[in-house]
Amino acid sequence: MSADRDIDEWLAERGITPLDSRTRARAALEEAKIINPKKARMSEQKLERAEAVLAERFFRVCSAPACAQVANASGRAPLQVEPRTYCESCGGSNNRRAVADFVEACKRKSVRRVVIVGGSPAVREELEEQLAGQIELRMVDGTERHTADKARHNLDWADLILVWGATELHHKVSAHYTGGPPSVSRKVIHVTRRGVAALLEAAITHLKR
Repeated sequence: MSADRDIDEWLAERGITPLDSRTRARAALEEAKIINPKKARMSEQKLERAEAVLAERFFRVCSAPACAQVANASGRAPLQVEPRTYCESCGGSNNRRAVADFVEACKRKSVRRVVIVGGSPAVREELEEQLAGQIELRMVDGTERHTADKARHNLDWADLILVWGATELHHKVSAHYTGGPPSVSRKVIHVTRRGVAALLEAAITHLKR
């Protein structure tokens, strides 16, 4: 005799706990003849197929607007999950969620080129990886020699410049990007909080003004 699983418990293990989401997921499994609407359990032999049906039909998503945008563009039906760790877009990560929100804010304001001045090597690498293919990005090491000519070139090139204080950033480097004329200073944001999410949230606030 094969073992079986409680259907609602199995769905909950995948973050499908909201009532509407659970109802829709069960309906999809019933339609695929994987579960019986009159039964509360299903055979473990059917679990792999059940997983495949849900993955093909639904995009599991949290309540963040940026994640909803990703879900809507996926070609699959959005399916609300809780907690956010089950979201296919951000996986519950504040950083990944902030990246998605930032990219969306940049699209709305036609911002394509961004310069980030400062930050640790690990954080710069993370930003380059997360924003690759979505934003043209230049990272400036705040601890190395940086000439005024290079800074002017970045100022002319960029749509948005984030000067990240409270990180590995020497004053001689940041000074190249501050105190310019209004046409330049309007696109320069000074961020004093640490963390990728804080950096991008400050940029999003600026872009919404």
